[in-house]
Amino acid sequence: MRFLGAIRAIYSKLHDELPSWLTYHDLAHAKDVYRMTRHIGRSEGIDNEKLKLILTAALLHDAGFITGNDQHEKRSCVIARKMLPQFEYTATDIETVERLIMATTIPHQPNTLEEKILCDADLDYLGRNDFVDRAKQLFIELKYLGIVENNLDWNKIQVKFLNQHQYFTSTAIQARMSKKNEHLKDIIRELDESEE
Repeated sequence: MRFLGAIRAIYSKLHDELPSWLTYHDLAHAKDVYRMTRHIGRSEGIDNEKLKLILTAALLHDAGFITGNDQHEKRSCVIARKMLPQFEYTATDIETVERLIMATTIPHQPNTLEEKILCDADLDYLGRNDFVDRAKQLFIELKYLGIVENNLDWNKIQVKFLNQHQYFTSTAIQARMSKKNEHLKDIIRELDESEE
């Protein structure tokens, strides 16, 4: 497996081919998920060979937006199957990467520790200080797609999503759960005020 070559090629593809209207599922998100996957993976004691596969999936998990936004995880798997053999990923490696990518389908229902790490990295921002900025970027993207119309709709979606969401690894639970709950309370307060 030529991991670094694959990572460079994936970065380049995302940089050159992701649609410009993506304000959330963009290269910055892919880099963020990659960074958090590495952090959580190391914290959870994942060995280097397994971590390389999770990191590959982290960078590829939203690449499917290049060809369309419906079922983008499946589209990401198609890209993985095309790209990774060039970098000496085995058939088993590629199957693992695809399984990890599919685990990021919302709602997250990971089965293995590797899947849990990637899911937690994917939604790490929910429990961070940059939550408001990242949520705003997602709102703009969803508005462009016609999924939400206004801030009120968006806040209702966020409350439902934050209530249903859970972190899976002890690393993410300890680092992000408390702040995520604060964000939820803030949005509920904002909704209550808008309905007065």
